[in-house]
Amino acid sequence: MLERSDVLAAEDRVRETARHTPLTHSYTYSAMTGADVRLKLENFQRTGSFKIRGATNRLATLPEGDREAGVVTASAGNHAQGVALAASRIGVDSTIVMPENAPISKVKATRSYGAEVVLAGVDYAEAAERAHEIEREEGRTYVHAFDDEAVMAGQGTIGLEIVEDCPEVETVVVPIGGGGLISGVAAAIKTETPDVRVIGVQAQGASSVADSLEKGEVVARDSVDTMADGIATRSVGECTFAHIREYVDEVVSVPDSEIAMAVVYLLERSKTVVEGAGAVPLAALLFEHFEVNEGEVVVPVISGGNIDLNTLTTVIMRGLVETGRYVKIRTVLEDEPGALEKLLAVLSAHRANIYGIQHDRTSRDIGMSDTEVEIDLETRGPDHVEELIAAIEERGYAVEVLV
Repeated sequence: MLERSDVLAAEDRVRETARHTPLTHSYTYSAMTGADVRLKLENFQRTGSFKIRGATNRLATLPEGDREAGVVTASAGNHAQGVALAASRIGVDSTIVMPENAPISKVKATRSYGAEVVLAGVDYAEAAERAHEIEREEGRTYVHAFDDEAVMAGQGTIGLEIVEDCPEVETVVVPIGGGGLISGVAAAIKTETPDVRVIGVQAQGASSVADSLEKGEVVARDSVDTMADGIATRSVGECTFAHIREYVDEVVSVPDSEIAMAVVYLLERSKTVVEGAGAVPLAALLFEHFEVNEGEVVVPVISGGNIDLNTLTTVIMRGLVETGRYVKIRTVLEDEPGALEKLLAVLSAHRANIYGIQHDRTSRDIGMSDTEVEIDLETRGPDHVEELIAAIEERGYAVEVLV
């Protein structure tokens, strides 16, 4: 088990490469939750993620012979970039195996930091299998993404910074994928300030910890399905699971719809770009997956900001849908001049902004003299959507809400 001394020793090594990231008060999320919310912004870290901390500590502790042989690892993206940069800074050759569907932005970034990138497997587990083959074939040292005490200790330096910058902290909320981040942070905090609550958050589509805690052993999922690719692991590690059992007070999970909304809130209200994994702590807080007291000092760890632009576009649209600010409707009009104009007049009168209109005269579900129309609308929220639908139906149109 990690001791505080392990994390303090890691701090000396990590500060050579990693930044001491901001911890900022949020008036918006404090007002929304009633808590005193401070965001630990690891998305401002080098490589855009906390992973540089653990990678730096692990590589700094390698014996000279292992440095000469090089390292290999598997990662969906953030650990890949952390290992690549840490290895380049100390002159170690690195090979990174990433899943074949890893975001292009993360693949390009990893290569830019000096690593050789190999694409293999559909997820982290399969990528790790290939990485271990390379480990055996080339005699490299495998740098585990999370189930390694040196990696965990490096991630734990975040906990030291939180306590240093916010000694009044009462609750720290941390994402869980493989468990390296929460293990290090929880060990750093609990061994010094045991009354501080540590809450872990998983995506529902990759939530193995609850079953593992219930059964008292690591339980792996058959597959994962979540937009939060940074925490899309089938299970936690054996070592990290022991630390979670020892130090973490509660583990909750959040659906992708809430993660998307948290990403949108961070983008719009906090003016900061965050990936899905980085948004899960805020999602758990905003959507009340754990209890907080009025004025309680809560620190969500915003673990990274490396979101693919294509994914970000989808997430923004999903977030707008979930918050009632975007809606797609379908209705049927008579196929005659002026029919569409009459419908648009209703939308205009109720201040809806039109994104797009699609006509379909070939649908088998409509009459020969009709046309099916789909309209994408920007709206002001759920109440506005209800108002629009009611107004359209009042004019005699049958409306189907598509999204």
